[in-house]
Amino acid sequence: MQDLRSILEAVQAGRTTPQQAESLVKSLEDNLGFARVDTHRIHRKGFPEVIFCPGKTPEHISSIIQSLRNAGQDVLATRATPEQFTVVKAAHPDAVYHPAARAITLDVSPRPTPVGQIGVVCAGTSDIPVAEEAALTAERLGARVERIVDVGVAGLHRLFNHLDFLRSCTALVVVAGMEGALPSVIGGLVECPIIAVPTSVGYGTHFNGLTALLAMLNTCVPGITVVNIDNGFGAGVVAALINRAATAERRC
Repeated sequence: MQDLRSILEAVQAGRTTPQQAESLVKSLEDNLGFARVDTHRIHRKGFPEVIFCPGKTPEHISSIIQSLRNAGQDVLATRATPEQFTVVKAAHPDAVYHPAARAITLDVSPRPTPVGQIGVVCAGTSDIPVAEEAALTAERLGARVERIVDVGVAGLHRLFNHLDFLRSCTALVVVAGMEGALPSVIGGLVECPIIAVPTSVGYGTHFNGLTALLAMLNTCVPGITVVNIDNGFGAGVVAALINRAATAERRC
């Protein structure tokens, strides 16, 4: 696999057309044998590849982190365990563990000033790990994020104290388990897009989040998009991309 410099030199020498070079750049990767690290995802998507830790050894996670560091890219590793982080920390002393989000971060360069406004709302305390994953992800993608916790429908009056803020957001991530009603309630009160996240929190007929997922998919409120069960990361990415587009539009 060619590196970026050799591709550019080939274009300069006339051996490669700009169109061929674009295709080559988009396919660049760092092949570690056990993983092919997509070091050019940042150029296609606007943010680096993110490491999903379950099923990976701590040593593999450390090696992937090193690959991203070598490419000058910040690191986000999701669903990491404290045991995995112990090994990562030995290899990368500047890595940081976020227990609530179950994630590892490492900054190669100073973080940019957060922009826009995203709200991450969760129904109950048991939903916080998924909500924190969403919030941290959106922050890593450059968004300013505010968290609102424990405002589920069992005590709906708690939500109304935050209505002014909710209505000021560019996008909202709403996390709920049990019957999954909170996104629909909030969706009827605000105009911004909502990314609903069902969680695997609940009693037997909750079916590990399936009940909440189906409730959110069947909402009658327009403007709500639903991600998979416990997928705080996916919700954070969508909210951050909406926020990024809206912020760029306001600058134009």
